[in-house]
Amino acid sequence: MSHEGIRFITEEEARRAQSAERELSTDAKTPAKVRVDKTGGSGMEIEWKDGHLSRWTFAWLRDACPCATCHDERQHSGRKPGERKSKPETLLPMYQAPPRPESATPVGRYAISFHWNDGHQSGIYSWDYLRRHCGCGECGVG
Repeated sequence: MSHEGIRFITEEEARRAQSAERELSTDAKTPAKVRVDKTGGSGMEIEWKDGHLSRWTFAWLRDACPCATCHDERQHSGRKPGERKSKPETLLPMYQAPPRPESATPVGRYAISFHWNDGHQSGIYSWDYLRRHCGCGECGVG
């Protein structure tokens, strides 16, 4: 018997794969209220129609950008959405402003898009993507 193509995964990987595959109800992925705190810089929160509340920091959102370029880079480096890219250690590190959106724009009825202060603007964060990456303890994903 050949074992080619068989991949053993951890319990955590199986749980994440199962939660990614589950079908979300329409109310679970439809926002009732969306708040983007550009002025205070705290991040974004969504109150979903099913009553759940999700919150993300701007740093997490920028590091979880779903555009093809960011997704591919994360896949090649083995990072999860929202996980910070490691920076090379230097004697005198350059200051980098914390991620903040210069603007936030709805995309139809299914997503939101940000124009980030680093110039990046190609990510479209669908409501489904955001709900599946809710980092609260109740959802258990992130």
